[in-house]
Amino acid sequence: MAAGGGAKTLAVNRRARFNYEIDEQLECGIELRGTEVKSVKAGKFSFSDAYGRIRDDELYLVGFHITPYEHGNIHNHEPDRERRLLVHRQEIKWLKRKVDERGFTLVPLRVYLKQGLVKLEMGLGRGKKTVDKRQVIKNRDLDREAEREIRQRHR
Repeated sequence: MAAGGGAKTLAVNRRARFNYEIDEQLECGIELRGTEVKSVKAGKFSFSDAYGRIRDDELYLVGFHITPYEHGNIHNHEPDRERRLLVHRQEIKWLKRKVDERGFTLVPLRVYLKQGLVKLEMGLGRGKKTVDKRQVIKNRDLDREAEREIRQRHR
């Protein structure tokens, strides 16, 4: 369900893949107001602590900070408000079942532009244990050292 070609990635939440094992991914639209679109397109946002919450059969993004637009006026947006995510009702019911039954968390993975519209890729993830995180770091370091060795041999 992830975005394919023609999508311009604005930001990737690398911490999400480090802290969570992502099982499913889902493309969502974001309900943005006024100058929020211009700020997001300019890359003036942060979603490292953001997560999805289902309330009243609607999906919301909590903790997604969009910096007020520089050239905005008194009608500039509130930076930390909850933003509604645009998803089909069946998908919301499916997500709610997963989150309630199996203890999954809804985590934003990436923000991108698709045909001029701001989209968000949400992941259904389960938190990793500290041991798993250490293993990821160890594997990354080993891969880095192997790459370095290969480069030095080819000189």
